[in-house]
Amino acid sequence: MPVREEQGLLLRGVRSNIVQSIRAFRVHDLQNAARQLGQHFLYANLADAQSKQDVLDLIAKQFMFPAHFGKNFDALYDCMTDPLYKSGPQPGFVIVLEHIAATPKFDKEAREQLLDIFRDAADYWGERKIPFRCFYSFL
Repeated sequence: MPVREEQGLLLRGVRSNIVQSIRAFRVHDLQNAARQLGQHFLYANLADAQSKQDVLDLIAKQFMFPAHFGKNFDALYDCMTDPLYKSGPQPGFVIVLEHIAATPKFDKEAREQLLDIFRDAADYWGERKIPFRCFYSFL
């Protein structure tokens, strides 16, 4: 079986537009699957984040957002959707948000708000028939 098909099998049981726990997947395998499928792979390790601002700073840095990124949840959604769509055809996305911490300044509600941004982005890309899979883990 060609490698591309093998890697495609890794994501075969995963809906094409979803935000879900990383569970049994390994980051390296997801990265390889994205590469083999010709999709963008975005990774952010959020273990050192203590606040919403830290989370946004780490995502902006690790996703290589433009310097003008507004560093709020609305700006995060904007960076994950419209500018990418306007830049031309997109092959799809595999995103990993690893080690999302729960701290007094980034509590359960803030974590859910963060994941909601990625759920909304998955819906945005789903409407355009472009795969957008986001996997996350909590610290």
